[in-house]
Amino acid sequence: MTIAEVSRRFDLSADTLRYYERIGLIPPVPRTKSGIRDYDEESCNWIELMKCMRAAGVQIEALIEYVALFQRGDETVEARKALLIEQREQLTARMEEMQQSLDRLNHKIERYEKGLMCKAQLLQRHQDGKKNGHV
Repeated sequence: MTIAEVSRRFDLSADTLRYYERIGLIPPVPRTKSGIRDYDEESCNWIELMKCMRAAGVQIEALIEYVALFQRGDETVEARKALLIEQREQLTARMEEMQQSLDRLNHKIERYEKGLMCKAQLLQRHQDGKKNGHV
Protein backbone atom coordinates (compact mmCIF):
# COMPACT_ATOMS: atom_id res chain seq x y z
CA MET A 1 0.00 0.00 0.00
CA THR A 2 1.17 3.51 -0.67
CA ILE A 3 1.52 6.10 2.04
CA ALA A 4 -1.58 7.86 0.66
CA GLU A 5 -3.65 4.67 0.96
CA VAL A 6 -2.43 4.02 4.49
CA SER A 7 -3.06 7.65 5.38
CA ARG A 8 -6.70 7.33 4.28
CA ARG A 9 -7.14 3.92 5.92
CA PHE A 10 -5.98 5.11 9.35
CA ASP A 11 -6.95 8.77 9.10
CA LEU A 12 -3.36 9.86 9.74
CA SER A 13 -1.42 12.33 7.65
CA ALA A 14 1.49 11.14 5.53
CA ASP A 15 3.72 13.38 7.66
CA THR A 16 2.52 11.60 10.81
CA LEU A 17 3.24 8.20 9.27
CA ARG A 18 6.75 9.30 8.28
CA TYR A 19 7.28 10.74 11.77
CA TYR A 20 6.15 7.50 13.43
CA GLU A 21 8.70 5.59 11.37
CA ARG A 22 11.48 8.15 11.89
CA ILE A 23 11.20 8.11 15.70
CA GLY A 24 10.81 4.34 15.91
CA LEU A 25 7.14 4.26 16.85
CA ILE A 26 6.66 1.72 14.07
CA PRO A 27 9.34 -0.56 12.64
CA PRO A 28 10.94 0.46 9.33
CA VAL A 29 8.46 0.20 6.48
CA PRO A 30 9.46 -1.96 3.48
CA ARG A 31 10.46 -0.01 0.37
CA THR A 32 10.14 -0.61 -3.32
CA LYS A 33 13.28 -0.82 -5.46
CA SER A 34 12.90 2.90 -6.09
CA GLY A 35 12.81 3.63 -2.33
CA ILE A 36 9.09 4.37 -2.02
CA ARG A 37 7.37 3.13 1.14
CA ASP A 38 5.33 0.01 0.46
CA TYR A 39 3.22 -0.67 3.56
CA ASP A 40 2.48 -4.34 4.07
CA GLU A 41 -0.07 -5.86 6.43
CA GLU A 42 2.48 -6.09 9.25
CA SER A 43 3.22 -2.36 8.91
CA CYS A 44 -0.51 -1.65 9.00
CA ASN A 45 -0.91 -3.79 12.12
CA TRP A 46 1.80 -1.73 13.84
CA ILE A 47 0.12 1.52 12.82
CA GLU A 48 -3.22 0.28 14.11
CA LEU A 49 -1.66 -0.77 17.42
CA MET A 50 0.10 2.57 17.85
CA LYS A 51 -3.00 4.55 17.00
CA CYS A 52 -4.99 2.55 19.55
CA MET A 53 -2.32 2.92 22.24
CA ARG A 54 -1.95 6.66 21.62
CA ALA A 55 -5.73 7.08 21.83
CA ALA A 56 -5.56 5.31 25.20
CA GLY A 57 -2.98 7.83 26.36
CA VAL A 58 0.07 5.57 26.31
CA GLN A 59 3.20 7.72 26.19
CA ILE A 60 5.18 7.76 22.94
CA GLU A 61 8.38 6.94 24.82
CA ALA A 62 6.88 3.70 26.18
CA LEU A 63 5.70 2.71 22.72
CA ILE A 64 9.09 3.43 21.16
CA GLU A 65 10.68 1.27 23.86
CA TYR A 66 8.19 -1.51 23.10
CA VAL A 67 9.02 -1.44 19.38
CA ALA A 68 12.77 -1.44 20.13
CA LEU A 69 12.34 -4.44 22.43
CA PHE A 70 10.26 -6.24 19.82
CA GLN A 71 12.94 -5.72 17.20
CA ARG A 72 15.56 -7.25 19.50
CA GLY A 73 13.73 -10.57 19.39
CA ASP A 74 12.32 -13.23 21.65
CA GLU A 75 14.76 -12.63 24.50
CA THR A 76 12.78 -9.45 25.27
CA VAL A 77 9.38 -11.12 25.70
CA GLU A 78 9.39 -10.69 29.49
CA ALA A 79 10.48 -7.05 29.23
CA ARG A 80 7.73 -6.35 26.68
CA LYS A 81 5.15 -8.01 28.89
CA ALA A 82 6.33 -5.98 31.91
CA LEU A 83 6.12 -2.77 29.89
CA LEU A 84 2.58 -3.58 28.77
CA ILE A 85 1.53 -4.45 32.33
CA GLU A 86 2.89 -1.12 33.55
CA GLN A 87 1.00 0.72 30.81
CA ARG A 88 -2.18 -1.18 31.69
CA GLU A 89 -1.82 -0.12 35.34
CA GLN A 90 -1.38 3.51 34.32
CA LEU A 91 -4.38 3.31 31.99
CA THR A 92 -6.49 1.71 34.72
CA ALA A 93 -5.54 4.50 37.13
CA ARG A 94 -6.50 7.14 34.54
CA MET A 95 -9.80 5.37 33.93
CA GLU A 96 -10.55 5.38 37.67
CA GLU A 97 -9.77 9.10 37.83
CA MET A 98 -12.01 9.72 34.85
CA GLN A 99 -14.81 7.67 36.43
CA GLN A 100 -14.54 9.77 39.60
CA SER A 101 -14.76 12.93 37.50
CA LEU A 102 -17.76 11.56 35.63
CA ASP A 103 -19.47 10.63 38.91
CA ARG A 104 -18.90 14.14 40.22
CA LEU A 105 -20.27 15.71 37.03
CA ASN A 106 -23.34 13.48 37.19
CA HIS A 107 -23.89 14.48 40.82
CA LYS A 108 -23.69 18.18 39.93
CA ILE A 109 -26.09 17.72 37.01
CA GLU A 110 -28.56 15.89 39.28
CA ARG A 111 -28.43 18.77 41.78
CA TYR A 112 -29.18 21.27 39.01
CA GLU A 113 -32.01 19.12 37.70
CA LYS A 114 -33.53 18.81 41.19
CA GLY A 115 -33.17 22.54 41.71
CA LEU A 116 -34.82 23.31 38.39
CA MET A 117 -37.61 20.85 39.17
CA CYS A 118 -38.25 22.51 42.53
CA LYS A 119 -38.37 25.95 40.91
CA ALA A 120 -40.76 24.66 38.25
CA GLN A 121 -43.01 23.13 40.92
CA LEU A 122 -43.03 26.36 42.95
CA LEU A 123 -43.84 28.37 39.85
CA GLN A 124 -46.64 25.96 38.94
CA ARG A 125 -48.12 26.18 42.47
CA HIS A 126 -47.94 29.96 42.30
CA GLN A 127 -49.70 30.00 38.93
CA ASP A 128 -52.30 27.50 40.15
CA GLY A 129 -52.89 29.69 43.20
CA LYS A 130 -53.46 32.73 40.98
CA LYS A 131 -56.02 30.81 38.93
CA ASN A 132 -57.88 29.81 42.08
CA GLY A 133 -57.66 33.30 43.58
CA HIS A 134 -55.34 32.29 46.42
CA VAL A 135 -52.45 34.68 45.88
